[in-house]
Amino acid sequence: MSEKKIIFSGAQPSGKMTLGNYLGAIQNWTKLQDEYDCFYSVVDLHAITVPQEAKNLRANTMELLAQYLACGLDPEKNTIFIQSHVSAHTELMWILNTMTYMGELSRMTQFKDKSQKSEANLNAGLFTYPVLMAADILLYQTDLVPVGEDQKQHLELARDLATRFNNRYSPTFKVPDPYIPKDVGRVMSLQEPTKKMSKSDENENAFILLADDVDTIRRKIKRSVTDSVGIIKYTDEQPGIKNLLEIYSKLDNKSIEELVSMYEGKGYGDFKGDVAEVIVESLRPIRERYLDLLKNKDYLENVYAMGADKAERHARKTLRKVYKKVGLIERKFLPR
Repeated sequence: MSEKKIIFSGAQPSGKMTLGNYLGAIQNWTKLQDEYDCFYSVVDLHAITVPQEAKNLRANTMELLAQYLACGLDPEKNTIFIQSHVSAHTELMWILNTMTYMGELSRMTQFKDKSQKSEANLNAGLFTYPVLMAADILLYQTDLVPVGEDQKQHLELARDLATRFNNRYSPTFKVPDPYIPKDVGRVMSLQEPTKKMSKSDENENAFILLADDVDTIRRKIKRSVTDSVGIIKYTDEQPGIKNLLEIYSKLDNKSIEELVSMYEGKGYGDFKGDVAEVIVESLRPIRERYLDLLKNKDYLENVYAMGADKAERHARKTLRKVYKKVGLIERKFLPR
């Protein structure tokens, strides 16, 4: 095992990444790849808890992989793989299922929210996918998991299951801790700036995709909701302006105070125009790299094949220990 601490994170291939995903997670991941042993997974098994068109899921999976790389994740420094390519994830999930209580899963906030919104698709996968998430994490003896507010409850379940297994059998899993960078905040919706930016928003003007073209980015920023105050200040009373200031600050490495001073006496039109250009220029190399990668299917296939091999080696070490401790007989192979 590596002497570096291990980080695991995964994202569903449910659509292209947003500016919020980039500033809230991916941009920071690129800063971790020299200091940590990082495992980044495209969690396609999680995605199918919602009905998918097969061809769309395959396309979305490749697009997310390409965006990981375009944002600067180095496949030589990180283990980047597709979740379904490492069968140990679902194998460990079954073991953990037998140790997870129904009450724990029924209290999961995301399950309660989704069950109210999609009763027609209230499948068992929606109920048990936090157990799969726990398996994702525990397989790699993960030390740290980058999490947002909406995933803290799921990480707590992973910690509880690791402790429960260790107490029932013997120390087997590391109990992972959350990794929450101090300087990373949430990027809010451009249309409802009190809500987090989300690619699942029904209003396409609410989010900026990393793959959006220049005209689309400019249009979305121009249409972003502000207020009638008319003064550019960093205050909770002006959530739209506050959100745009934070985006500008993170992309252009200027302090909020410096930006507020720069736009003293100027109107929202000038300010929005400049925010749009900062976003355009910041995302331009990512979009160009992403489009180039999509044309190079052989390279992408090599990346996910190499990643699966590396992930498989780590995962099997853990799974063999788990199988032995719960009393399963190791398979023997006949000589050929």
